[in-house]
Amino acid sequence: MKVLGLISGTSMDGIDTAVAELRLAGDTVTMTPLHAAAAPYPPNVHAELLAALPPNDCTAAKLCQLDTWVGQAFADAATQALATHPDLELVASLGQTIYHWVEGDKCEGTLQLGQPAWIAEATGLPTVADLRARDVARGGHGAPLAAILDALWLGGRDDRTWVGLNLGGIANITVVTPGRAPIAYDTGPGNALLDLTARRVGLHQDEDGELAADGTVQPDLLELLLREPYYARPAPKSTGKELFHVGYLDGMEHRVLEDVMATLVELTAVTVADACRKHGADVVVASGGGVRNPVLMRALQRRLAPAELCVSDDFGLPSDAKEGYLTALLGFLTWQGVPANGRLLGSVTPGRGPLRPPPPPDIPVTKLRVEAPDASR
Repeated sequence: MKVLGLISGTSMDGIDTAVAELRLAGDTVTMTPLHAAAAPYPPNVHAELLAALPPNDCTAAKLCQLDTWVGQAFADAATQALATHPDLELVASLGQTIYHWVEGDKCEGTLQLGQPAWIAEATGLPTVADLRARDVARGGHGAPLAAILDALWLGGRDDRTWVGLNLGGIANITVVTPGRAPIAYDTGPGNALLDLTARRVGLHQDEDGELAADGTVQPDLLELLLREPYYARPAPKSTGKELFHVGYLDGMEHRVLEDVMATLVELTAVTVADACRKHGADVVVASGGGVRNPVLMRALQRRLAPAELCVSDDFGLPSDAKEGYLTALLGFLTWQGVPANGRLLGSVTPGRGPLRPPPPPDIPVTKLRVEAPDASR
């Protein structure tokens, strides 16, 4: 079946859309990535989302407005995808995380905006949404859900330890080692602090790393940043802009901007590499917006050595769209009655017709194979 995945990450840049054809045969899901795009939020919605983040307050009225506006923006993005892929059968939405409630080592709750009724109404398709909350209710962290894709996709390749690395606003890893259960958690900031620093001087972001390339890592600032207690907490763990928000940058205003950016790049590289090294990583497969930052990728390569650093594109999964395809996979698994992280995730909003999911498979799903699209189709 053809499934549309929708997500807006912690960077809140806009809505990523990914169309995939997914087939289940025996213990294997085959995914064919067909199309991926990104749709920016309307400027007012983007501004209101950023204004609602900690340390700012947010009223119930504003949450209601944001839930509606984000849902409508997701519905518009879904309608555009449906226009080019009229044979879509299912939509899956991870929404927009607005708050991730963590106390110590436990995630108490998580809130994603983007009311799925707007998507179902606009497309007429059943919509699987609110995928993180069930994982939290079962005792998980609701993030990173990329572990589900990474474990199926990277597992069983050889006897090495593979790590799926997502460099979004928050960086997260999935460690896949033969004979062991996968380990997945947030390592700390990916692009979040870099983006916040760029916005302080009127830039959207430093995507290409030009500012960081002109700066010098400041050892005293790096040492100070590495004292953050989150890095020493045991896995599983998760974090977000509730911790790494604009207030985190207080006291850096007197420093040279380029030096701050270079140091924040190094912070991401150090914390990611330390986590990967702890688990004996042999191959690290990176994806997310951070792979477009050559300064960050060079820092990671240096810090990860002798582990091999590559990108998900090398294995058929577009790095810019991996989380969109992850969302499509999560929706597909729920529709097929296949548990992910031990539970069936999400809630299903009906489309124009009654819900008619297939009977669940008789055997567990253990593999994901990514195939290139057939050019003749």
